[in-house]
Amino acid sequence: MKTLLATEGLTKAFGGLVAVNRVSLEVRENSLTLLIGPNGSGKTTLLNLCTGVLKPDSGRVVFRDQDITGLEPHQIYELGFVRTFQIPMPFIALTVLDNVLGAMRSPGEDPFRAVTKAAWIEREEEHMERALAILEKVGLERHWNMPSASLGAAQLKMLEVARGLASGAKLIALDEPIGGVDPARAGDILTHLTELKKEGITFLVVEHRIDIAAPFADHMYALDRGSIISHGPPDSVLNDPKVIEVYIGRDEAC
Repeated sequence: MKTLLATEGLTKAFGGLVAVNRVSLEVRENSLTLLIGPNGSGKTTLLNLCTGVLKPDSGRVVFRDQDITGLEPHQIYELGFVRTFQIPMPFIALTVLDNVLGAMRSPGEDPFRAVTKAAWIEREEEHMERALAILEKVGLERHWNMPSASLGAAQLKMLEVARGLASGAKLIALDEPIGGVDPARAGDILTHLTELKKEGITFLVVEHRIDIAAPFADHMYALDRGSIISHGPPDSVLNDPKVIEVYIGRDEAC
């Protein structure tokens, strides 16, 4: 599989604390790459560096063979690399469908074309059909006309994924997509992600609940104190003595 995202020697320090220390990793197309590590290991900081939320002190980020190091988040988003946050942030006053439609660009937003309905109405109809199809893929088709504020935790996580799909994303980075979700619903979320991989979507997932997430991963990276301590197939990483020491030796919960 082709490499979709790569970091090379990525480093970020906050004062005397090196949060990400010369991290190099690869995310392959049509895969789910899982990033694990105890609290404070640098997982979210690494995600922020990849998506332009933070600027690295050194190293670089390459997405689809393009150096995106230092680009602004909206520029990276436009290239097809989208991220979600631990706490979903939908437009709570809008319906589920309108949240998805809001991620699509419409020619009707152009003030010079908006006055001529014929110039944009057909595209709007296409967007509506596509948005409904996306909601079906993430299991939200029955909730399309509900206010997003009425959704449960698992549904809000999938709404974030739906918005990413609506934007045309090729890679979606998810920060704890099953955090705060009961185990049964967590499995549903990961099953949906697995199905979306078959349609050409790639995922980079930061997650603490390793026991639930690991069986769905194609590749895993383990971080500790800002550095990669192990990577490879999930079973190999979870049985690595260095990883066991981090989680068990320090009384960290998986």
